[in-house]
Amino acid sequence: MKRRETKSIPQAQKPSSRHCLNAYIRLPKFPLPAPRQQPHLSKGFTLIEVLVALFILSISVLAGLRAAAGMTLNAERQWQMLLAQTCADNAMVQLRLSPQFANLGEQDLRCPQAGLALRLRLTVAATPNPSFRRVDVQVMNRDTPLLRVTGLQGRY
Repeated sequence: MKRRETKSIPQAQKPSSRHCLNAYIRLPKFPLPAPRQQPHLSKGFTLIEVLVALFILSISVLAGLRAAAGMTLNAERQWQMLLAQTCADNAMVQLRLSPQFANLGEQDLRCPQAGLALRLRLTVAATPNPSFRRVDVQVMNRDTPLLRVTGLQGRY
């Protein structure tokens, strides 16, 4: 009898215990049924997925438009306030440069600025000190008040 020579398997080539377990799994002896063939589906999006995506996109676009509209209105309001401040400052400087002491009472003046027809209501009131007068300037665009500035004017 001849003796078989067995070779020792190096450690790196030995199958792991997981592989050894696969050798003990018994396969059934009868043939398994063939897996069902799925009908060929086109690769793309369904109508519902497209509609949901369009809905989300439209909501985000509407939010962006609303923010842009708000910024536009804010810029217009800021422009009107700048023009109103210019009108009020001009009225106060005109009173200061006047050689006469301001008369008590109320005046309505026009102040056209950059195509905007602004109106001024200039009110001069007495103060406890007879050397000073209180001056209120209210700037309006049509009937909407834009700005109110109050200051003091001295006699000398």
